[in-house]
Amino acid sequence: MLEKNKPRENWTGRQVRINFQLFAHRKKSKRFAAFLEESRGRTFTAVLDIDNKLVQMYALKEDESEPKWLFQPEELILVEEDGGTELKEKLSEVFASGPYKAVISKQARKDAPYRKIDLEWKGEAYLVSQYTQKQVFHKNLSPKEAADFCQSVLGTDFLQLNAWDKTGESMLLISKKGKVSFKRKSGPASAPAPQESHNRQKQYLIPEGTVVPPLVDMGVFTAEGKVVRTMYDKFRQINRFVELIDDAVEAQEPERLNIIDFGCGKSYLTFILYYYLTEIKKIPARITGLDLKADVIEKCNAAAQKYGYDGLTFELGDINGYDCPFPVDMVITLHARDTATDFALFNAIQWDARMIFSVPCCQHELNGQMEPEHLSILSRYGILKERFAALSTDAIRGNLLEACGYKTQLLEFIDLAHTPKNVLIRAVKANVPASSRKKALAEVQALTEEFHFRPTLYELLKSAGKIQTVSSPNS
Repeated sequence: MLEKNKPRENWTGRQVRINFQLFAHRKKSKRFAAFLEESRGRTFTAVLDIDNKLVQMYALKEDESEPKWLFQPEELILVEEDGGTELKEKLSEVFASGPYKAVISKQARKDAPYRKIDLEWKGEAYLVSQYTQKQVFHKNLSPKEAADFCQSVLGTDFLQLNAWDKTGESMLLISKKGKVSFKRKSGPASAPAPQESHNRQKQYLIPEGTVVPPLVDMGVFTAEGKVVRTMYDKFRQINRFVELIDDAVEAQEPERLNIIDFGCGKSYLTFILYYYLTEIKKIPARITGLDLKADVIEKCNAAAQKYGYDGLTFELGDINGYDCPFPVDMVITLHARDTATDFALFNAIQWDARMIFSVPCCQHELNGQMEPEHLSILSRYGILKERFAALSTDAIRGNLLEACGYKTQLLEFIDLAHTPKNVLIRAVKANVPASSRKKALAEVQALTEEFHFRPTLYELLKSAGKIQTVSSPNS
């Protein structure tokens, strides 16, 4: 190939940018992971043929005389000349402005080790926080080290950086083809004000100091955006709710969202979620709230118009049998009483919703059905029977969602000290293995047989043909 298409001398050694996402798609192997780890901090040098196609790729460090890596054209794709240089220049410009906070987001690949990275100036260094799904890892970096660190992860693990300084916001975007875009927005910074110490403080997705009209009307915020002293528990509860939804939305990377909120009531959290998705995440969203109380629906629609939330509407409607006029991405049901939760979950499954969030309430159904075959000790004492029936109800719901192809978690929504109704069911549509789905359903059947349970969701799914009877795990 080199003899046929002899490279021009002035093309040899030009820096190029690699489309890592395409490379990852073609080479899903340990070799790719090792390449990413070993290639950080290296200069990529390419030899190009007469048609500007990549012939060979080397990766060198300053202290090396021989190439560390060599790849052929079918393994790497030339995307853009001098992309690394442009990114470095823009990052130098960003950090020269003295940002007090930066957020690295928008994962470039699904197997990236972190879901997002925050950098916050602490007076002498940047505190870097690297978030996985369950943990956060910290380290301190000087401004130059921070800029180099950002360059090492942008384009490989992430595609976006937002940085805030005292005069405005800088935004770096990298396309899937490696093109670097830079935007600068002057004016009042929208990020939380800097903190000049390492005294760790909870970073809320809806931070104090931001004027959020629904929170002001709820009495949680003052007109200046400060948390009312007696409302801190409610403030933390709201942010916890948003965090649980944000984790799922972040992984989905939706261009827009259609959401149904069953049993919305006064819709405090619905208004906050709409604000967060559209104003902070910049995701176009359409949310429809349903409730049986006409006066509540009227007040909620008036409030949505007052705030200018055009994509938020409320309708008088029943959870059971609601005919949704558009494809549903997310279903929310908070504190729907007893079997109303089951009808909401059933509808969500029927619509093939990508995300489901449910906080059950008043799980009375199984308590009235409970007749143990062998474990009568669990029904002997009234208070224990009630609690076991409630826990069994949500365990069955979680397993049935898993059996229908959802990756399901039961999470603490509110601290137990404030309310015993603190379980949130989070279910996200996923490629659940057939063996896991079968096992989840078998566990439900074993539990229902032992206690003679007839859960509403189980019966609804069977009638709709969504699940079929399987052998119990011990049979």
